[in-house]
Amino acid sequence: MDSISGPYELRAGVPSVEVFRRLRTDAGLSDRAPDAVALALPHTWYGVVLHHEGEPIGMGRIIGDGGTAFQIVDICVHPAHQGQGLGKRIMAALTEELESRAPATAYVSLIADGPARHLYEKFGFADTAAHDSVGMYRFMNGS
Repeated sequence: MDSISGPYELRAGVPSVEVFRRLRTDAGLSDRAPDAVALALPHTWYGVVLHHEGEPIGMGRIIGDGGTAFQIVDICVHPAHQGQGLGKRIMAALTEELESRAPATAYVSLIADGPARHLYEKFGFADTAAHDSVGMYRFMNGS
């Protein structure tokens, strides 16, 4: 799909369940149950997997209804490869896809963990409080 530089390659698609879980935990994100991941991955609207010398080391996905609402999720890069602009390239690929295929009136959201907000701001994302809205969440297990 898209060569980044040197030994890095960004490919459209989603990883296997096992790779998805490894990429998340390697990057310090929470693990997800294998059965839940198996249900989720086929419903990805658009996804990319970042490879280093053929090995998956990062990813990002867009989920949503295909028309009115989209959410960017699972952005991660293995810590050994962070600080090289690879997360920015993942976000660029996702936003390029949104700009080319999503309706102009679509609402796109994401949850920014810690300093990742600075990356997302570069792609036009802002705090929801700026528009008299507040982002909220709930885990189904009540946590």
